[in-house]
This record gives sequence, C-alpha cells and structure tokens, in this order.
Amino acid sequence: MGSQEIITIENDFTLIRFQNDENENFHVKKHIQQGLIQFHFGIKGKAKFVFNQGNYALDLKEEKSLLFYNPQKELPLDLELAPNSWVISVIISIQKFHSLFSSEADHIPFLSAENNDKKYYKEENISPSMAIVLSQMFHYTLNPSIKNLYYKGKGYELLSLYFNRNEDPNAEQCPFLIDEDNVMKIKKAKEIMIANMAEPPGLEELSEQVGLSLKKLKMGFKQIYGDTVYGFLFDYKMDYARRLLDSGSYNVNEVGLKIGYSTGSHFIAAFKKKFATTPKKYLMSINQNTA
Repeated sequence: MGSQEIITIENDFTLIRFQNDENENFHVKKHIQQGLIQFHFGIKGKAKFVFNQGNYALDLKEEKSLLFYNPQKELPLDLELAPNSWVISVIISIQKFHSLFSSEADHIPFLSAENNDKKYYKEENISPSMAIVLSQMFHYTLNPSIKNLYYKGKGYELLSLYFNRNEDPNAEQCPFLIDEDNVMKIKKAKEIMIANMAEPPGLEELSEQVGLSLKKLKMGFKQIYGDTVYGFLFDYKMDYARRLLDSGSYNVNEVGLKIGYSTGSHFIAAFKKKFATTPKKYLMSINQNTA
C-alpha cells in the first residue's frame, strides 16, 4: 500500500510526501482549509486530482507541477497516485505567502490586487534546479533531530525556485545540470541501480550505459540525490528490505538474498548499520506492535 508523510513546518506551512511503490493505485483524501495555496509536484509516475465528487479531474504528470488557489471555496485534497508514483505537496496560507513575497508580488500573478478573490489553477514544468531540491526532500538521510529544520529550508528553497525568473540559479554551482538531457541521464542511472540492486553495475559500466563521463555521473548524482551512487543504493536497499520485512512474506535470509547479500551475516550487519537494530529484532518489534 502507498504511504503519506505529513511534515508540519509551521502552523500554516505543511509538506506532504506521497509515495506509491505498489502495483495498484493509491487513493488519498485530506481536508484542506479554505484560503490555502496548494503546490503539487510530480516527481515520478503520474497522479490525478479529483474535484466535485469526481465530476472534474486534473492530471499531474512526471516533472510537472500544479498550483491550486481558490479563496471562495474549500479545495479538499483528493489524490489518486498511479503505481510507482511519487508526489510532494506544499500547503501554505495566503497570509504566510504574502509575508514571504510582499515586495515581489508584482510578478506573482495570483498575489496581485485584482486577483485577490479569484481562483487560480496553473501547470508548470519542474526545472532542473527544482528537481534537485525535490529529490533531496524525498531522499532524506540526515539525523532525525534536524529533519524539521532541513525540510523548512528546502520548502522555502523550493518556493523561491518556483517563482524564480532567471533560468537556473544552479548553473554556476553545477554547470552541466542545466541541461535537461544530463538530468535525465542521472535519473536513468538511478533507475538502473535500483532495477539491478542485487547485482549493480560498476560506476564505469554505469557511466557508459547512460552516456555520461564518470566525473559527471559522480558529480551529478551527488547534486541531485545528495549522496554517492552506492551510498544512495545502500539506503534504498535497506529501506526496501524493511518494507519486505514489514510485509510478513519473507524471512531474514530471503530478504537478504533479494537485495543482493549472499550471506545472512552481511545483510544483518548492513541492516544494523542503517537502522541500529538487527532484522530479527525489527521483526519482533513489528509483531509486538501488531499483537
């Protein structure tokens, strides 16, 4: 089943991560107060927003964003995620938003005086710089104690990039990433590693498969996903292993083999490194919680 994680940044500023890695659609309904601005970002796959009890729908495609604002009526969140789809949503009050952009309101259409009471729906492309931030928000690997601070910073960064009028502020920091083609190659590299997690290719082979130099592959992967190729794969494998254990369908050795560990001891050591507990103790804690 898909999942949602609600991260409250401030009283009127919330992030929601929706993740559906299953083979069936994942349907979420959530009450949203009137007068809140909704930003929805399609990171992977596709999703659909349903309005008026199913009479109207808007598709959210991969690498696209949707902005909803209607001061006249509530816009409840009724979201259907297709299989293998990820979405990040930002919900913020108009008052909070005005305070962030008051001096810049002249170039943000729905903040202008004549639009104060008008509804606003807009689809935009996700720029490469926004894609980097969204990916970093999805692959959080830092200490849990700073999670809220991290997401607060990333939330503000995402909004500033959304309304940025220059092409790409990351151009100087990482020149080759301004090319959409290179971003797609990095994403392809990630997908290859995930698809072959039990026997992943070496970095040289991976760089050849996606058509990037080894240097650009390493630099770009770290820039987009906030980690090295193998560091990212390790975290992904451990999270995948935990989901397999959660399912109750596999024992510890079977899970280890599925993600590429030929011996149980190596898998146990890796799992403990990631989660500070062994797979067996983790399973026991699940069973206790569900008993």
